[in-house]
Amino acid sequence: MTQTQNRILDELGRLFTNAAGAAQGVRTEVETLVRAQAERLVADMDLVGREEFEAVRAMAQLAREENEALKARIEVLEAALAAKKAKPAKPAAGMSGGSASGDGI
Repeated sequence: MTQTQNRILDELGRLFTNAAGAAQGVRTEVETLVRAQAERLVADMDLVGREEFEAVRAMAQLAREENEALKARIEVLEAALAAKKAKPAKPAAGMSGGSASGDGI
């Protein structure tokens, strides 16, 4: 009877091994299908790649820095213009004698 039990256990072991192999095959198939669906979904969404994102990000950072530099330059120019307007204008030599209307007659 020992031999019969061993044969039953051997058959049972082979059955479980085959079932595990089949389950592994099904798992691989499901993973492949899910991956394909996910890739198709991502392709349909028209997402941006990492390299393109980084390039645009660098361009935006550069534009921001240039904007700040231009802003500072404008502030300096506006301050110089305000200082120039604040000083009273001296009349040019030979232009002081004339009519009050400024028409030169």
